[in-house]
Amino acid sequence: MWDKIKEFSSEFFVTGDPLIYGADVAIVLTLVAVVTALTYFKKWGWLWKEWLTTVDHKRIGIMYVIASLLMLFRGGVDALLMRTQLAVPDMDFLTPEHYNQIFTTHGVIMILFMAMPLMFGLFNLVIPLQIGARDVAYPFLNSLSFWLFLSGAMLFNLSFVIGGSPDAGWLAYPPLSELSHSPGVGQDFYIWGIQISGIGSLMTGINFIVTILKMRAPGMKLMKMPMFSWSVLSSCLTIILAFPILTVTLALLFIDRYFGAHFFTLDGGGNPMMYINLIWMWGHPEVYIVILPAFGIFSEVVATFSKKRLFGYKSMVFALMSISVASFFTWAHHFFTMGSGANVNAFFAVTTMIIAIPTGVKVFNWLFTMYRGRLSFPTPMLWMIGFIPCFVVGGMTGVLLSVAPADFQFHNSYFLIAHFHQVLIGGVAFGYFAGLYYWWPKVFGFKLNEKIGKWAFWLWNIGFYVCFMPQYVLGLMGMTRRVSSYGWDKGWYELNLTSTIGGFLMGIGFLFQVWQILHSIKFMEKDTTGDPWDGRTLEWSIPSPAPAYNFATLPRVEEKDDWWEQKLRLQEGQAPRPKPKLEPIHMPKNSGIPVIMSGFFFFVGFGLVFDWLWMAIPGFIGVGVCMLVHSFNYNTDYYIPVDEIKRTEAAAGRSV
Repeated sequence: MWDKIKEFSSEFFVTGDPLIYGADVAIVLTLVAVVTALTYFKKWGWLWKEWLTTVDHKRIGIMYVIASLLMLFRGGVDALLMRTQLAVPDMDFLTPEHYNQIFTTHGVIMILFMAMPLMFGLFNLVIPLQIGARDVAYPFLNSLSFWLFLSGAMLFNLSFVIGGSPDAGWLAYPPLSELSHSPGVGQDFYIWGIQISGIGSLMTGINFIVTILKMRAPGMKLMKMPMFSWSVLSSCLTIILAFPILTVTLALLFIDRYFGAHFFTLDGGGNPMMYINLIWMWGHPEVYIVILPAFGIFSEVVATFSKKRLFGYKSMVFALMSISVASFFTWAHHFFTMGSGANVNAFFAVTTMIIAIPTGVKVFNWLFTMYRGRLSFPTPMLWMIGFIPCFVVGGMTGVLLSVAPADFQFHNSYFLIAHFHQVLIGGVAFGYFAGLYYWWPKVFGFKLNEKIGKWAFWLWNIGFYVCFMPQYVLGLMGMTRRVSSYGWDKGWYELNLTSTIGGFLMGIGFLFQVWQILHSIKFMEKDTTGDPWDGRTLEWSIPSPAPAYNFATLPRVEEKDDWWEQKLRLQEGQAPRPKPKLEPIHMPKNSGIPVIMSGFFFFVGFGLVFDWLWMAIPGFIGVGVCMLVHSFNYNTDYYIPVDEIKRTEAAAGRSV
């Protein structure tokens, strides 16, 4: 009996690597610390009632942000491990197998479990406030979306210490991801972690489309919406068209692995190129899914800190929506070298060049917005300024990659690595950092320390260029992707060491951001105005942090940047708009079903990973029972009385 237990444990847990043992110890100590703290301070009930069961979009947004920052730490550590391995030739810091696992998990975590939840967090924190709504269209679905994301992310991350991580690359190309080349459970963790999380992403896309189209404040026509709301709408439309492709693709791969089908295996009549086409039909729109909201953030930030209306509003809307559509016609540029033929390559080269046009339009619009503006440079604006040259270089190298003959030289090289990091860090990460700094006072009621924030900004930016500029040269010198070691004779040593130093500088920048948050919590600079940046849109018209109901009375919108225009009218001595009469506010009740249902989804995924039907089948039943229970639950809402609204507004220094 004991021998069987030891044999099972040796196969079930990942062993033999000091880094894994260190992770085991860290996980156990963290869990013990959290459980001890919650028990000592008697916070279990508070945690359940206020957070785990909440359907408040603001709290869900905060949980998304916290989860994404934890994933940024995990993905960043993976990146630094890879850069350490590549710092000098013939390094044996990581084995080739471990290196493959790390670059696979790094890509998945940074795109799907860091960028996506940070994006969804900002959706939740900002969109209802910007459009004058009291919550999202489907609060229950919003909570379920978050918990499904978290279940998928935890399932995927668990592979690090249980069963073994996937090692077929972040897009899991066959045959590397087939059972013949990945016989372990790592690839199944990949499939089910992404599938469960992807269901939540699809729900979020649907939820915010309906929220934006149906819940805008009275008078807010589509062409009066803030630009961030437009960017979210374009991103969510792309989500609902792209994510079903990912779901079907991974389902086919699972059928190949689990049932012995041959959708993607050549020796069984399948074709791995079908997988590559399908995964990039999702994968390239995914790049725009995460960058479009960043464009919206930059539009809000540049208008606010230029004290000017955004230049070219209609052209910005057209650019966002055209990118959303055109993103589905560029996927084959990821495999120009795969023998598709000259005509196919030419078509996708042209579409890739065309999509650069609306992107360029936005850059010029931001520059013209700043032109002759009354500029100020707090931290959000610094990230905006840092983004422009970074993204211009990333865009130009993207156009170089779109030239099919040239791509035969660039393909699979470190030139490509540098390009997509230039776009995804310089565009997505810088954009979301700008958004976090910009809306932080609205969410938490206090500003982040500017001095430490500027240190973080410069460390990130200097580190970024030191890290990735050498990689363009390395790519042109012949260094290919997924190389875990190289010889002294290659001539790559100096550039790789420089790149590694830049990576660690970015890591230090992240630590400064953590310090900035902790310092700002301790020495809190409270926002008593609700409008610390002298903003332009509706979220700045209410107290910071926003009350549970957001708006005591729903605002009426008459023009673009309506809050800014109201402030100008008051400065000119005009009378404020009459306030509507206070009425009880209809609100959704908290529910524990989403967190419980996501737990059953986790059991389904874990059971299918290990082929434990005794776990997967009860998990499916649990999911069905949760759906049934919720469908018969009619006690889902309540009203906030007028007296409570008056007390809340008075406590925030507001008269109603």
